[in-house]
Parts: sequence; structure tokens; C-alpha cells
Amino acid sequence: MFQKGSGCMVFNTGAALLDAIVLAAVSKEPEGTYGYKITQDVREAIEISESTLYPVLRRLQKDSCLEVYDREFNGRNRRYYKITDEGQAQLRLYRAEWKAYSDKINRIFQDTCSGALPGAERRERKG
Repeated sequence: MFQKGSGCMVFNTGAALLDAIVLAAVSKEPEGTYGYKITQDVREAIEISESTLYPVLRRLQKDSCLEVYDREFNGRNRRYYKITDEGQAQLRLYRAEWKAYSDKINRIFQDTCSGALPGAERRERKG
């Protein structure tokens, strides 16, 4: 059982949600950003390891949502990821889907938090 404030997320993170969070993190930097920074930004929302992140970045690149380029940093090449127009379109879709989904969940939570069971008000009106 998870404890309040334990830092562990109770809900599983599916691939689409992970893609959405990564695209949102990358989109914050118009010139692109690098893997470690993306990991730190994503960790503001969910716990993720770099070994989980890099396959997501590769998949998003393969799907034309991200473009990749290398830039020298302290004598070494650093790989940068930049959101594409197609990635921006996908992120807009994810944001719209998330809003609709979270609104539905919030309505259920609000109904149950107020002591009423979801749908109880509709049943009372019929009767």
C-alpha cells in the first residue's frame, strides 16, 4: 500500500501519457533540449529513469514528432531533441484528450467526495 507523501505514484503511466509528458517537456525549449534535462523535467510529473526515457525519445523521433541533432558541449557531443510541427500537432491532440479525460475523472471524484455516489442524483430525479 502506498503511503501519503511517499513520492510513489499509485496510477500506472501508459505509453500515450508518457509520450504526451515528454512532448510537453521538449516543447518548452524552442531550440530543443537534451536527454538529462528532459528526464528532470518529466520527473516533475512522474518518476522515470533515463533507461525508460530514451526508448520513448527514439519512438517519438521515429514517429516524426521529434528531430534530433548533436551540439558540442564542453568538448563532447550532446544530443538534443526538438519538437517538430507534427509533434506539436500530436501534443495539441494529447492536451485536448487529457482535458476531456481529466474533466470526466474530476466529476466522478467530486461526486464521491461530496458523499454522493456517481449517478445518485440522476436516479433520485427519475424516482
